Order: sequence, then structure tokens, then C-alpha cells
Amino acid sequence: MTKASSAVVVGAGIAGLATALRLRARGYEVDVYDPASHPGGKLGVWTSKGYRFDTGPSLFTLPQLVDQTLEESGCNPRDYIRYHRHDSACTYFWEDGTELIASGELDEFCKAAAEKLGSTTERIKEYFSEAQRMYDTTKGVFLEKSLHRWQTYLSKDVLKAIPSLPTLGLFSTLHERNLSFFGQENPKLVQLFDRFATYNGSSPYLTPGIMQMICHLEHNIGTYYPEGGMHAIPQALYRAGKDKGVRFHLGTAVQRILVNGNTAEGVELVDGSVRKADVVVSNVDVRTSYRKLLTDLKTPKNVERQKPSSSAIIFYWGVGKKYPKLDLHNIFFSDDYREEFDCVFEKKQLHHDPTIYINITSRVDPKDAPEGKDNWFVMVNAPADSGQDWEELVKKERGFILSKLSRMLGEDIEQWIETEDVLTPPLIERRTSSQGGALYGSSSNERMAAFFRHANFHSSISNLFFCGGSVHPGGGIPLCLQSASITANLL
Repeated sequence: MTKASSAVVVGAGIAGLATALRLRARGYEVDVYDPASHPGGKLGVWTSKGYRFDTGPSLFTLPQLVDQTLEESGCNPRDYIRYHRHDSACTYFWEDGTELIASGELDEFCKAAAEKLGSTTERIKEYFSEAQRMYDTTKGVFLEKSLHRWQTYLSKDVLKAIPSLPTLGLFSTLHERNLSFFGQENPKLVQLFDRFATYNGSSPYLTPGIMQMICHLEHNIGTYYPEGGMHAIPQALYRAGKDKGVRFHLGTAVQRILVNGNTAEGVELVDGSVRKADVVVSNVDVRTSYRKLLTDLKTPKNVERQKPSSSAIIFYWGVGKKYPKLDLHNIFFSDDYREEFDCVFEKKQLHHDPTIYINITSRVDPKDAPEGKDNWFVMVNAPADSGQDWEELVKKERGFILSKLSRMLGEDIEQWIETEDVLTPPLIERRTSSQGGALYGSSSNERMAAFFRHANFHSSISNLFFCGGSVHPGGGIPLCLQSASITANLL
């Protein structure tokens, strides 16, 4: 593609920020537009009564991708962000009283999991070895390159991966793979590994077994925490972009992307002014991009047919008491995992016994809560918005969550809540333009879902590109950073 001199990036989410920084390093004059008053997209912050909350993604893996983005843009990563590995990946709780602290050291985790959940240390290690093999075999194909250019299929990475295709779990679901690996006699262990399907907003009973590789990222490579919270990640890219000369227009919305014939030529802002550019990159949800910014273009059939990923209901609770058994990441499992996912993806409703994730950053950074207190980010899986009565659903689900946590922690939790806010799928859509409030764009609940995602470029409109969680390679911070790299390399 012809090298251009100017670029407009629509959206200052994590992928938009990284793309802008990479394009600036390639010599482009870059302007970034976002209707929000702050950069970061879903990676926001809320403060109340001495508590600080990250409002969006709470798990940080593959931090080297942030470093790589900064380094390849001519920046010293440590001038912009610092982070450290957390000692434990997660603490798990079940209704029967079983608890497991998942050590960040793989050997310790495998030993503890075997003792408390069943199977053997050696079998669990074998599972992780398989996950690493899957990741190492496929990352060069599925995560680091465009799947929509024929040149990719002639690369060494593809030729290396082809012999392994039958062993990559493409022909079974993640749950089926986990069940065959650990057996019906170890249901808690199966459930623990099933949960990794939620990392891209999918169901373990539908998503292909290749998603086994996700556990490798958390346990073999590790979970990390950025100093200052998750919002420090987009802030680092934003500050680096400003230092390198990227022009940010926060609080400024784009009305439409301008297309003349078969070429993108810039954008029109909501005030009617026009910003011409040689390259346009949309970091807006791809369905929203077509529906609102590219109204003269037909939405591709593969985008129309994709089913949305899960969304979430998130409560932000300032809790006036510390519970010693809780850590940075905590999971309270449902007693009926299959029914929970059926509720989310088939019935489009919430489950009465949800799996509850609690993120408490004050366990790592005490400044995030008053002394002796904690900031609880309490999240349950939810369907994308399709017209449900969210006010009623939230009211009911709050009761279910409080009842479950009070039962499992041994006392009434609600009495300790000092401040509260809630995020719902409609609010997520309103704030981030993610259609239906889907957290990861489309789900991976089909065997060939990776190939159905929209490409990082438009097939017939030149100089029009796409990045972010709704396009290749998918959602989540690491994949959004990979999306930015792929997009920049296409120019």
C-alpha cells in the first residue's frame, strides 16, 4: 500500500492509541479524534469517597506488548509505565467451601490444584505444556499477522503450523477438551480451566478447544499489575503519543468517514468541519463503524452474521472492611456453569447463581482505598444488550450477588458498602460505541470464528483500516495491541 503523509485515527481506545503511536513513528502526521474527554476507551477510572476504581479491563497479561509498542515507536517504556508480576494469579472459591490460591509459580499451582481439585500434578503440568504448544504454534499466524492477505499463508509460521492443525482443538469445544483431559471425576478442575473461555467473551461449551492456550498466558507467563492501575496503560501510550507529536482531539466526535469512489479521504466532524487525510483508521466497534460512520457502505455479511461476545454487569463497591482471604483477583464459581452460560448466550438473561469475579486493586496499591478498607470491582457475565429490562435485571442480580458473597464469606456484605456505582451493557455501549455493550466485539463461539472477524483493512476501499477488539485478532488488551501492530504494518 502507498505510504501516506497524514492519518486520522477515529477512537482513542487502547488499539487506537497504539496505532497512532506506531504510525507517527513511521512518519505520518497523525490526528486522533474521540468524543470522550479522556483516552483509553473501556479503560476508565471512577473515584468516590477516597476509593479509586478501574472501570474496565482488570487483568494485565503480556506486558511486553506494551513495551514493544513503545520501543518500536522510539520510546523508553520505563519512562512511561512500570509494572510488576503478581504473586498469585487468582483465588478461587466454591460453594462447598473449597478454596484454591492459584500461585503465580506454575509448579506450586499444579501441586495445590492436584491436592484440592483432583487429578495429578503431572497431568496438570501436561495440560499447561499443551497450552504452551498451542500458543507457540499459532501466535505467529492467528495473533501477529493478518488472516485476510494471501501472503500470510505462504509464511514460515503457517507452514510450521499446518502439521499441528489436527491437534489444536479445533474440532472440539474447550469444555469437551478439558473434560477429556481431566475426567468427570474432577469437575472443579474442569470448571477452573473452562473459565478461560470468558477471556474473550465466549462460552466454554461452544468455543473451540484451541482456547486452552489462554491459560498459558496467565500461569506460564504470569499476571501483572501496572503502577497506578490499569488506566496507566492507555495513559502511557497517550503521553508517548503526545511526546512524539500525535495530535489528540478529545471531546471531539467524528460524524462520518469520508469516502470518495473507492478511497477513504478523511473524516467529517460533528460540527461539520472536515479533516482530510491520506489514511483513515477506525478504532470504533466495526459494526458501529458501518452503521454510523460508513453509512454509504454495506455492512459485510460476515460482520452481520457474527454473534456478540458477552457483556457484563459491574458493581463498584467501596467496602469498609478487609477480608483477609481475598486477593487482587478472585473468582466465586457458580454451581451450574452450563446453565449460567446458557442463560447468557441462549436466553439472553442473567443467571440466579452467577460466577462472580472480584478485582481489588487496593490489595496491591493501598492508595486505592481508605486505610482498612478495599475497593471491590464486582463483575458477572451478562448478555449483550438486545432490549432487556436492565433496571430490573440489575436489581435482581445485585441481590443474588450479595446473597452469594455473604453466604460464602460468612457475613452480610451489604452493611459494609460505603459507596457504589454500576456499569451495564447499555452504558458500555453509550460510553464506548461497542454495539450492545459487547466487551470483546464478536464471540468465539464458532469453530472458525477467527476467520469470520473483520479484516484490519477494507477489501474494496483503499486507505481505510480498522483496529481494536471487534476486528482481527480479537478483544482484550494484548489482542488490541496486536491489532494495532498488524494494522500499522499493513500501511
